[in-house]
Amino acid sequence: MSDVDHEKAQGDIKPHSMKETEFSEDELAANIQVAGPIPLASWLIIVTELCERFAFYGASMLFQRYMIDRLRLEKGSATAINRGFQFFSYATTIFGAIVADKWLGKFKTVLIFAILYTIGLIVLTVSSIDSLIDTAAKPMFIVAIYIFMALGTGGIKSNVSAFAAEQVPTEDYAHPTKSGLTINHAVTVERIFRYFYMAINIGGLLGQGITPPISQKNWSYAFMIPVIVFVIGITVFSAGRTKYYDRPPNGSILGKTYRCIAYAFRHRSNRPAGTHWTQAALAEVDGTHEWNNQFVEDIERTYHACKVFMIYPMYWALYNNMSDNFVNMGINMSRPSWLTPEMLSFVNSLVIVIFIPIFDIVIFPILRKAGFKLGPIARITTGFVIVSCCFIYVTVLQHFVYQSPPYYNFTGNTPSGGTVVMPEEIKDAINEISIWTQLPAYIFIGISEIFASATGLEFAFRSATVELKSVVMSIFLATNAFGSLIGMILAIWSNDPNFVYLYAAQASMMFILTAFFAWRFRNLDATF
Repeated sequence: MSDVDHEKAQGDIKPHSMKETEFSEDELAANIQVAGPIPLASWLIIVTELCERFAFYGASMLFQRYMIDRLRLEKGSATAINRGFQFFSYATTIFGAIVADKWLGKFKTVLIFAILYTIGLIVLTVSSIDSLIDTAAKPMFIVAIYIFMALGTGGIKSNVSAFAAEQVPTEDYAHPTKSGLTINHAVTVERIFRYFYMAINIGGLLGQGITPPISQKNWSYAFMIPVIVFVIGITVFSAGRTKYYDRPPNGSILGKTYRCIAYAFRHRSNRPAGTHWTQAALAEVDGTHEWNNQFVEDIERTYHACKVFMIYPMYWALYNNMSDNFVNMGINMSRPSWLTPEMLSFVNSLVIVIFIPIFDIVIFPILRKAGFKLGPIARITTGFVIVSCCFIYVTVLQHFVYQSPPYYNFTGNTPSGGTVVMPEEIKDAINEISIWTQLPAYIFIGISEIFASATGLEFAFRSATVELKSVVMSIFLATNAFGSLIGMILAIWSNDPNFVYLYAAQASMMFILTAFFAWRFRNLDATF
């Protein structure tokens, strides 16, 4: 869809233009700001993301138990491989953004990487066949998740959320039927990201609820279901091709950004007195470089905005425990025969699916009407505090796991100094403490995501100019890669009896960083 067609599509969504209703910008700004309708094109992209997340979580949430039970790996090794997969999935987001910006645009990029992703799911399914388990299963598993699935995830994640938000009309306009209300672009984008995030978790909810029980009967069937669902998602996405506004590629903005920053840093001593070091890239006359002076101003604004993301790697390091270390804990807790340890992640997604509409329809509108603006920094800080409290709970819970008979801390020793014979396989060492005690941890993390993760996506999109949106979104998504890198390092200690110290260290670090974050950006909400 061309830029002209996009304006026409926006006109279809926007019942009255500002000119037609003769409202000035000041009058529109004085009204109560509300969200507008979500365009059909955005809904198609959101549904596609739902299917992709079903495939991602439906498959990846099985990895930890699959590697321990089926591939016979130790907890620490399985955790390291799992975090490595998470790392590559998000490190490749930058590559995905370059492909979209320089060569293909967002639609073609998402479609091509989705096909690569599907190939990976197929290879994963084939690798789990019984006849291959002692021969090609491990190398095929690694190839499937590290090359195809990780690359596919990165190419999709770097483009899909911004693509959904770009379908929203850019102008603010008066509500067509209710006086005193303004349909606000920023508030509509905020809504888009909340429902986008809800779709992520509906997909995760279904994937985590369906594939684990099937895996108890047949691993190949369990991995085959994500393939089918993702093919449906690709079909839905392709069907909306003529409805999308897709900005044409105009060269890699990431490369241009890098060259501008590198130039500014090398010449920082030549910048005008009292200015930021990025101002060293200003040209005396526009056209001296491949960038102009406005681009340099945008770079400085983006640089300051991206500082907000510096705590996110630690947040993601804690969050990613759900896919491995929480499963490690659950493997050795008493549970019903129908329940697998990773199935509790279903609760995390359920919490998000239930609470996002409540916050969107009830809580946030009430706060806005009352004149209380809960800005992005306040929301992110709230999410960080909640996840920190969650890991205090997890630390205490792990302590009680190690104090519970008959296997205590799974080293063969008891707290009283005695010994106990350990089963041959760690999955058979079940202590007398219920897996249901893990539920509060999944609930806490789910609520923290609404405040920290969904708001982070929104902040990344709103903080950047149109030209730099892909850069900022890629940087935000890359924070998850750094979080996974932290997790890979911590995986060295991801074996019994170290988990109490591991969780305590993560909780302590998150609390310290949250306090710093709240202090450092305490005044930033006033600018939103």
